[in-house]
Amino acid sequence: MFSLFRKSAVITGAGSGIGKAIALLFAKQGATIHLVEFNSESAEKVAAEIISLGGSAKTHQCDVSDHQAMKTAFESIGPFDILVNNAGIAHVGNVENTSAVDFEKVFRINVQGAYNAIHFAIPQMKKNKKGVILNVASIAALVGIPDRFAYSMSKGAIYAMTLSVARDYLADHIRCNSISPARVHTAFVDGFIAKNYAGKEEEIFEKLSKSQPIGRMGQAEEIAALALYLCSDEAGFITGNDYPIDGGFIKLNN
Repeated sequence: MFSLFRKSAVITGAGSGIGKAIALLFAKQGATIHLVEFNSESAEKVAAEIISLGGSAKTHQCDVSDHQAMKTAFESIGPFDILVNNAGIAHVGNVENTSAVDFEKVFRINVQGAYNAIHFAIPQMKKNKKGVILNVASIAALVGIPDRFAYSMSKGAIYAMTLSVARDYLADHIRCNSISPARVHTAFVDGFIAKNYAGKEEEIFEKLSKSQPIGRMGQAEEIAALALYLCSDEAGFITGNDYPIDGGFIKLNN
């Protein structure tokens, strides 16, 4: 079950964290992996790891917010079966202290980046009369998170785009879903805490971990497992849905 043998998957932001975990698991299940990543060094390391384990991987250095660069990248990739929109950045701030520059940056990478990938993926998938798109949203798209104004905006847009794409391409047999993780422990999270809460790293990590009712942050591999199911043929009856993977955050936080 959940085999991706002879399938090809494009994963944005695949050089670290959740994207890396998805790339490694999809490769293990037989997919050829195309890593679309701004940091070419990290992408090459993930590709090398996949190849060392007997898989197949290619890297495509690209800023997802650059429309023309993404067009070039997707032209070089050619036909593929699966798109995972994972690339994104975080931001701390409410509407008053979020600068216009930061707001635009979050929008360009998180929203424009996902649009660019979908925009160039759909024509390829329509030719094949099949395809799967999985967008990485967030619990911030579904509930109010303090001081996450710009980030919540961007993930809300991802959630809405998921529904729109799923509806528009039913006749082309293109499925589109999203997943909404709560906090997941990655190197990105460690760096984020160090940057925004210098000197309070241990305290903030503990606080963020316990904000999930389950008592801990998620692991990237757990997110990858859900992504694998939703992108596999076994999930062929699923489209136009968002799947929280949140340690009980949405329903059990009272």
